[in-house]
Amino acid sequence: MKPPKKWKMAIVIWLAIYPLITSIFALLGKQLILIEPLPLRTLIITIIAVPIMVFILIPTLQKLLRNWLSK
Repeated sequence: MKPPKKWKMAIVIWLAIYPLITSIFALLGKQLILIEPLPLRTLIITIIAVPIMVFILIPTLQKLLRNWLSK
């Protein structure tokens, strides 16, 4: 089976990252904004977001959208 087209994977990634980042800021935004410097804040956000993306959201979306991704 050939890999999905890059533009389709870009949409899948966006479908995962947008609600995830929005949720992180909705839940932890007040605490995150207090973390300085900005690179440390970004590090913490990515420590939370990347594993959720890689191990939960992307695999789930790939399964749900497998027919579309394979076209």
